[in-house]
Amino acid sequence: MPTSAALRLWAPVVLWAAVIFTFSSVPDLGTGLGTWDLVLRKIAHACEYAVLGALLLRALRAELPAFGVGVAYAASDELHQHFVEGRVGAPRDVLIDSVGVAVGILVWRRVTR
Repeated sequence: MPTSAALRLWAPVVLWAAVIFTFSSVPDLGTGLGTWDLVLRKIAHACEYAVLGALLLRALRAELPAFGVGVAYAASDELHQHFVEGRVGAPRDVLIDSVGVAVGILVWRRVTR
């Protein structure tokens, strides 16, 4: 694969992963909305990872590897959050992120057919 093609496919993945990492580095993303805060953050997590899933599928061109890489990134993100003061890494969030990755893959597949 020529360098320009690789860059075109992988730069968006790397940039989006950096966005996720940056948000995960913020000690407290709470809005003070109580239960709605939790619900909105979980929806945001799923949406972040849906974008990642779509970008991974675009780069890898195969669903299973894209899903595997997305889930691995979700797990590493939760591990990262474990070391950020005010954040907690949770297996439940890996599951939510994984659902987001799967949705992103499905949507990308449907849109590009």
